[in-house]
Amino acid sequence: MSAVTSSPTPIDVFWMAHDGLPRQAPGSVATTELLLRLAGPLPDRPRIVDIGCGTGAATLPLLAATGGSAVAVDTHAPFLDRLRDEARAAGAADRLRTLDAPMQDLPLPEGAVDLLWAEGSAYLMGFDAALREWRRLLAPGGVLVLTEAVWTTPEPAAGARAFWDAGYPGMRTTAANAVAAEAAGWTVRAVHLLPDEDWAAYYGPLAERIAALRAEGVDPAALDEVAREVDVRREHGADYGYAGYVLAPRPAAG
Repeated sequence: MSAVTSSPTPIDVFWMAHDGLPRQAPGSVATTELLLRLAGPLPDRPRIVDIGCGTGAATLPLLAATGGSAVAVDTHAPFLDRLRDEARAAGAADRLRTLDAPMQDLPLPEGAVDLLWAEGSAYLMGFDAALREWRRLLAPGGVLVLTEAVWTTPEPAAGARAFWDAGYPGMRTTAANAVAAEAAGWTVRAVHLLPDEDWAAYYGPLAERIAALRAEGVDPAALDEVAREVDVRREHGADYGYAGYVLAPRPAAG
């Protein structure tokens, strides 16, 4: 009797395509450093929490730039394993703690974070919910920096709308998010639309990995689903982008 070999599921194929990539969302070290400057002065050796850290594309540059310590949060253990390895290689392991926990229910103390960071991850719980739930973590004078998918036109193409509505129906324009943040009690210190190069830094390696998996005979339909976001960006990239927001909570009126 021959052994039964199971085919990879669509989620297996998703991780096959994404594991080991340099980034898990649009961005760059240059953008991380820019947003850090826009965040303004921080305490010496700030306490950082990087939510949805992935493999540490932002965590490691933040540690290097600030000399602070970081808690890196994700729920995909291979990402955290790689981040710990890279932190050791960079001589920063003693300033890093990884945490496998959902961003919706972070087991972290209130008021103990100077810099709360979330590149390309807040959409998993929604922009408004993230601002509401994460606020408690910030120390007095603390700052939240996040990047968020946004419409860059009030009339996006049907193809772009269909793709994003399927996965993130609450997506808004850059300006609408700023208005929502102000209404929720935050001061918007800066908004920065990520450049096209930041998308290429994410989608270039992803497209190469998909091509390699196709050559290996991995399920083409599952790979088509992974590649769809790359195709939509190529066809409708002028209609949407990623914006970085630098936010500070306003003191409650008393």
